[in-house]
Amino acid sequence: VQLQASGGGLVQPGGSLRLTCAASGSIFSIHDMRWYRQAPGKQRDLVARISSRGSANYEDSVKGRFTISRDNAKNTVYLQMNSLKPEDTAVYYCNADLTYYSRTSLTTENFWGQGTLVTVSS
Repeated sequence: VQLQASGGGLVQPGGSLRLTCAASGSIFSIHDMRWYRQAPGKQRDLVARISSRGSANYEDSVKGRFTISRDNAKNTVYLQMNSLKPEDTAVYYCNADLTYYSRTSLTTENFWGQGTLVTVSS
């Protein structure tokens, strides 16, 4: 099982980006999915979370600008980022709690994707 994140890049202030994170492998079900970010020299912080039923929560600084969504049929979570600011510059990581088929049973674990760099600069 793995999470693959994509969509980062360089964008000007006020611009938009959409991050995508796809889960693959012998997945039975995916529970909460999250996006974290880590700016240089800072700790990794939770940005947004979405439940399996689509209920979402956001860190205060991104409310009204970022939207988390998911496509359960594709085992994918998205982060639409609008009105980007220089302070949004960070490596963004996806994270998910998921149940998968192990050799003898179903196992639930927390997984991280690799980071994708978002740089907001003029």
